[in-house]
Amino acid sequence: MSVRALVFDFDGLIIASETNAVRSWQDLYARFGHQLPLEKWATLIGTWDAEWDPGAELAERVGNGHDWEAIERERRAAELAAAHALQALPGVIDRLDDARRLGLPLAIASSSDRAWVVGHLDRLDLAGRFEAVITRDDVTRTKPDPELYTRAIAALSMTPEHVVAIEDSLHGVIAAKAAGMRCVAVPNPLLAHEDYSAADICVPSLADATLEALLARLG
Repeated sequence: MSVRALVFDFDGLIIASETNAVRSWQDLYARFGHQLPLEKWATLIGTWDAEWDPGAELAERVGNGHDWEAIERERRAAELAAAHALQALPGVIDRLDDARRLGLPLAIASSSDRAWVVGHLDRLDLAGRFEAVITRDDVTRTKPDPELYTRAIAALSMTPEHVVAIEDSLHGVIAAKAAGMRCVAVPNPLLAHEDYSAADICVPSLADATLEALLARLG
C-alpha cells in the first residue's frame, strides 16, 4: 500500500499549544493553592468532547466569593498571548519540506476551531502547505471519533489505505485508526506514560527521522 497523502494533527504536533495551555491552568490552580490534576487534564488532549472541566473543578475546590468568569477571561488572555509567540515544533518544517519534495499532498485534522488553526498557520506562513484544513467547525464530533479524519481523506480525494495520519494524542491515534489509516505517533509529553501501541510507529520527535525513513518503517 503506497502512501499518497498525509494528514497532520495541529495542537501539540505543529505547535506546543497543549503545553502552553496546561501551564496556564497550572498557574491558575497554584494561585489558589491547588495542583492541576494532570491525569484529568490528559482526557482533554486532542478532543473537544471531553466531560471534565478544569475551571469547574477549581471553582468547586475553592468555593464562592470569586468572579470565576473574570478569572477565566484573564487566564485565557494570558494563554493566547503566550500562544502567539509559539513557533513550529522541531522537525515540523523539515517534514513539510520532505512532503513537498515527495509530491505528497497534506491536510490538517484538528479538534480545535478553524479560526485558531488557520490563524496560527497564517502567522507561521504555513497555510499554503495544506490542501485542506478540517476542524471541529466541520464535524459533529471531534476525536476520538474518526469524522475529522474521514473528512480530511475525502477533501484530499484519497482512500484511507493511502493516507497516513501524524498525531501526538491518544484520542487522535484512535480516531485515525478508526478511519482506516496508518498512524505515526509523536507522543505528547503530557501523555508520555500512556500506551501508544495502537499507532503503527512512534517517534519522540518529528526531528528524529526524515519522512522517507518514517514511511519506510510503515512498510
